[in-house]
Amino acid sequence: MASCRLNSFNHFIVFITQTLIGQSRFTQKSNVYRITLPWFSTGLLTSAGHKWHTRRKILTPAFHFNMLREFTDIFIQEGERLIGKLKSEGRPVVKDLKMLISEHTLNIICETAMGTTLVDKGKFQFKYRKAVRDVGNTIVYRLLRPWLQIDFVFFLTRVGMLQSKLLKILHGFTKQIIKERKEYHDKTNGRSLADFNDKANEETDDITCTLRKKRLAMLDLLLSAHRQNLIDDEGIREEVDTFMFRGHDTTAVSLCFTIMLLAEHPEIQDRARIEVQKVMEASNGKLSMSDLQKLPYLEMCIKESLRLYPSVHFISRAPEEDVMLSNYLVPAHTTVNVYIYDTHRDPKFWPNPDVFDPERFTPENSHGRHPFSYIPFSAGPRNCIGQKFAMLELKATLAYLLFNFIFEPVDYLKDVICVPELVIQTKHALRTKFVPLEVVKH
Repeated sequence: MASCRLNSFNHFIVFITQTLIGQSRFTQKSNVYRITLPWFSTGLLTSAGHKWHTRRKILTPAFHFNMLREFTDIFIQEGERLIGKLKSEGRPVVKDLKMLISEHTLNIICETAMGTTLVDKGKFQFKYRKAVRDVGNTIVYRLLRPWLQIDFVFFLTRVGMLQSKLLKILHGFTKQIIKERKEYHDKTNGRSLADFNDKANEETDDITCTLRKKRLAMLDLLLSAHRQNLIDDEGIREEVDTFMFRGHDTTAVSLCFTIMLLAEHPEIQDRARIEVQKVMEASNGKLSMSDLQKLPYLEMCIKESLRLYPSVHFISRAPEEDVMLSNYLVPAHTTVNVYIYDTHRDPKFWPNPDVFDPERFTPENSHGRHPFSYIPFSAGPRNCIGQKFAMLELKATLAYLLFNFIFEPVDYLKDVICVPELVIQTKHALRTKFVPLEVVKH
């Protein structure tokens, strides 16, 4: 276990590359997350104890297998829209991936988790995405300046006042989504929520029939819980803000880096495309959830991309009791930062760690590997609740792109400078050329 210690004023911080996150007694988030409270408040990301357990229990059914199967329709619909957008120019096109893909993933999270659409709301959506990026910058700015940890001091600064303006945009966006969904259920007298509650715990396909009447989403679970007095209006806003950010920005980053890696490794890209073509041609160019399970090599490519460029590059805990890490005693309430980026490049577990090699994730090569040497979705009781959702979204989007385009590099990852924001970001654009396959064939 690699580690080091830092004293920040009267606060101890320990940095490690292996982790205590798998232990159920260490679920308390550290004070690092406190500066995100003006945005997320104490939702699933930042809460602890009884509140965290209650919220996790409310939200877990949103990612039930039957729900995910329904959401595959949205992945397909948005994948086709993305392909249409790229093909509309009728020639090979160079795109800034960050702009292209974040719009795509935001559409998906709104349709699936929130039950609303952002199609034809370009200005509304762009304003939100820009505010997400800008408020992330203000949070990192504050994190690196301990004297700004005091709210009163921070919000008197220029950056603090800017954050306040940005939060009005972000909270206004999510409140509008909640308002629209509430109005829908009010107009239908909550019939779909009542049907859903009756079916929520059943393991049969009856729940799927209910969902098809009007696709239900994570937000509907929250609204249903609200009717049962399990959560208040502010609680709904907390969770919507959390999922709107974590559900689109992290997936967008992963897609960008995977596309870049495939562009730089044409032989790996070709192998993934051949696998996709076989599945797509057998299903007449349409994907289903079962089809997505038939893409093991593409999944290996995604996993290897997440190893090299984990969207969430570090997590932080504050154990409530003393804990031994290897031969070191870490006192209770010490901030313990786990650097996922470094863990994923530890040569002890990953020979030639900087090389993109999807074969690392074959069943044979994965056997016996330390369970916490690979944690792109965290691990233990506070692992990412939406990791299956994310993997299906990543596979569906990449499958449609590979079936229709060849990726060619414009910018190269060796020249990319990563910056540590709330999710891993880059200083400059990530440009890739998309060459339609029909152009290549002719």
